[in-house]
Amino acid sequence: METEGSFAPETEAEARAAFESAGPTARQVVREAARAMSFDREEYRERVTGDVVETARNVLFADRLCVRVGTREEFDAWADEHPEYEVTEAGSPNVERVVWHAAPFAKEAVAATYQNEREAAVGTLRRQAFSRLYRPRFEDGGDDEREERDTESADGPGAEPEETGPES
Repeated sequence: METEGSFAPETEAEARAAFESAGPTARQVVREAARAMSFDREEYRERVTGDVVETARNVLFADRLCVRVGTREEFDAWADEHPEYEVTEAGSPNVERVVWHAAPFAKEAVAATYQNEREAAVGTLRRQAFSRLYRPRFEDGGDDEREERDTESADGPGAEPEETGPES
């Protein structure tokens, strides 16, 4: 069995802190990508929305998640050793290889089977882990927090367009 990724949060607070800290990096990545695509300030303000930055943050967070990669036997042994986890598995139970991620604070794990495309399976699993195990908890931050986030510009509260455009 092997692992890929570096982040395996033990607590929801640890996961939430890492998610929040990915925000500034996501903004910078999006800003630099817009600059590389030669967006002028108007196009930047029009196209780089909070949803765009949020998507980048989601990807940055999910891409760090620790994923176990192993055989069906190794996965089954892990699942037997962790009966307290609710496991959601995608794919065929008859496939030889499995990738999985467990969230100890949630007592849940997600798994996906694959035959040959390891990289694709790991990417798919990370998206599933984020969507099933993390996003619902991050969104439970309360309606006030969500409303505040939705009304902020892509570069945060009070950011001036001149400060955040691709030409700055």
